[in-house]
Amino acid sequence: MITTPIRSAAVLGAGTMGAQIAAHLANAGVPSLLLDVTSAAAREGLARARGLKPDPFFAPEAAALVSIGGFDEDLPRIAEADWIVEAIVEQLDAKRALLERVDALRRPDTIVTSNTSGIPIAALAEGRSEGFRRHWLGTHFFNPPRYLRLLEVIPTSDTDPAAVERISRFAGLRLGKGVVVANDSPNFIANHIGLFGAMLLLQALATGTYTIEEIDAITGPVLGRPKSATFRTFDIAGIDVLWHVWKNLRLEIPPLVAALVERGWVGDKTGQGFYRKEKRGGETGILTLDPATMTYRPRQTPRLPSLEAAAAIADVSERVRTLFAGQDKAGALLRTTLAPTLVHTAAVAPDIAHSIDDVDRAMKWGFGWELGPFELFDAIGVREVMAAVPDVPAPPLVAALLRAGRNRFRDGGVPPAGPDLEILRGAKERRQIVRRNAGASLVDLGDGVLAVEFHSKLNTIGGDTIEMLHAGVKEASTNFCALVVGNDAANFCAGANIMLLLLEAQEGNWDEIDLMVRAFQGATAALRYADVPVIVAPAGLTLGGGCEVVLHGDRVQAAAESYIGLVEAGVGLIPAGGGTKEMLARSVEDLPSAQADLLPYVRRVFEAIGMATVSTSAAGARTLGMLREVDRVTMNRERLMADAKAAALERVREGYQTPRPRTNIPVGGETVLAALELGVHLAWRAGRLTDHDKVIGRALANVLAGGALPHRTTVSESHLLDLEREAFLKLCGERKTLERIQHTLKTGKPLRN
Repeated sequence: MITTPIRSAAVLGAGTMGAQIAAHLANAGVPSLLLDVTSAAAREGLARARGLKPDPFFAPEAAALVSIGGFDEDLPRIAEADWIVEAIVEQLDAKRALLERVDALRRPDTIVTSNTSGIPIAALAEGRSEGFRRHWLGTHFFNPPRYLRLLEVIPTSDTDPAAVERISRFAGLRLGKGVVVANDSPNFIANHIGLFGAMLLLQALATGTYTIEEIDAITGPVLGRPKSATFRTFDIAGIDVLWHVWKNLRLEIPPLVAALVERGWVGDKTGQGFYRKEKRGGETGILTLDPATMTYRPRQTPRLPSLEAAAAIADVSERVRTLFAGQDKAGALLRTTLAPTLVHTAAVAPDIAHSIDDVDRAMKWGFGWELGPFELFDAIGVREVMAAVPDVPAPPLVAALLRAGRNRFRDGGVPPAGPDLEILRGAKERRQIVRRNAGASLVDLGDGVLAVEFHSKLNTIGGDTIEMLHAGVKEASTNFCALVVGNDAANFCAGANIMLLLLEAQEGNWDEIDLMVRAFQGATAALRYADVPVIVAPAGLTLGGGCEVVLHGDRVQAAAESYIGLVEAGVGLIPAGGGTKEMLARSVEDLPSAQADLLPYVRRVFEAIGMATVSTSAAGARTLGMLREVDRVTMNRERLMADAKAAALERVREGYQTPRPRTNIPVGGETVLAALELGVHLAWRAGRLTDHDKVIGRALANVLAGGALPHRTTVSESHLLDLEREAFLKLCGERKTLERIQHTLKTGKPLRN
């Protein structure tokens, strides 16, 4: 079905959700009109959104795509929009009154939707014209819209299927959303299930058997859930918002929730809820609510040995199964809360969703669960779940499964939502793996495109990964027409394996370190000078060596949420896999003339590397020079590898030619070196740099200046690579560098020493 593209939008309501929806439309390059009761209210709403952390905008300049206005004077401007999103207060009468005005002003083909989290969509359109109702549906974004992928699309019996297709396609392609079509039932899919489970956890808390910290520890990452777990999530979302959702579900409001709402302790926006931050002696501490006394006490660290044991289990399905069967507090909590939640989900699934796949996708995309409800059923075993709730009859879905002698809903996980999504996963399921080692695999993506997939812990780069990069270039050059470097993991690559580096440095094996650096430089050079086009597809954390791989692709197809940076300074080093060389070479390509001053261009690179700057999006990476104008961005993470494959084939059709190594990169020599070193010295004198920061800064300055050359000249790539490697080796011999590496490995955080 061919659908008319959506080129502009209007968002009615500049509150928390409305302003952030407008921001994400801007992220997608779609101009929007943000209206509220007055222009001043709309301006304030946009200003609040711009001040939020995490930032709802990919880059500050995206805000220019949002214009503002007031309902009274500017509502007629909605006639210019292809899509109108209503996002005002959750009150039926107020929404109906506004939609009546919209009905009189909208174009006949304009789609109108509501972002309500639970009011029936059909009820909102009562009394509206037939044309309005045919173009009317719900679009329930999850907060924050930039970061949570789920978009529940809720048509009514009057909605034209073409309108559903138009919105769904736009949301999936342009907004990067995981779209799930939901039935028009109370709170739709994700909130219905999520809040039912939350109610059971609050009931468990009320027994006094568990502390808030214990429940959060059990229902957090160990269960395949976000770090915010249960009660921290309540505080972030707003306890008053949850109160409204429970009302929509016609569930009894948990007494503790009612008490918190009555006191105005509704979470982060009021400074306290289940947790409260408190400053003491210049430091911020976290206090936890004691439900029995409604006072706050110091946060307690849970002591649950089963959780520590489970954390060592890598596979989330096995981990959940082990915890559920455990004969301790963790197992007991899951059997009394998770089991009835899963059974309830099976009972209501036919009424709220079109398939169990959609239910699982909704919970994974909307609540950040690693496993959806039916995947959890399969991980634990359907019989084992039912055994935990002996007084509850098996819902029809479960009963039919058990009659068939099955103990699982699926033999695999949730299938991809479309044919062009998760293509790497599909290729592996078809056993199209060409070669594999512990660090990476070569996978045939079809149509003559080979992929290198990293799969070490955190996708860090070690000898195995480097070996497979070389093998991928050789295999692609011989038997394929293009190569893609990417994976389906949350993070593309956390950098080089610094544990190996630390061990060699502690033993003084400098020749081994030199060989390691040369091998990585050789791998990135192989990517750049391959006989076939190489497309690198980063997503999530793309740090250090991962960034250096990105810098050496012929093209980059980056996920919008890519956080790219050369962070080696944080562990006392500089990039030496060609990253410093490549950033310098790129920066001086922009010189307006051969005689132009080099210093401003080199200084930008010096600051990006020296300050270990990491982009907050792919758009930010372009600003830093880590992505180029020719590089592209994919909004939908699950479409990334398909887009990278398409880009590779496009480069083949264009007649790809292998580039020649650069031999004439302009460098400033002693003039630039002196200026950079002066900046380092002044920053050190001002207390902005530590002694070791100063050492690192001087080493980096020497590389970016091209070495201690007497005057401005040009150098080759190999000259800069030699300088990189020399600086890296010297810094590896510094005691404070080793301290930084040890601290990072132990804590996951940088050390300023």
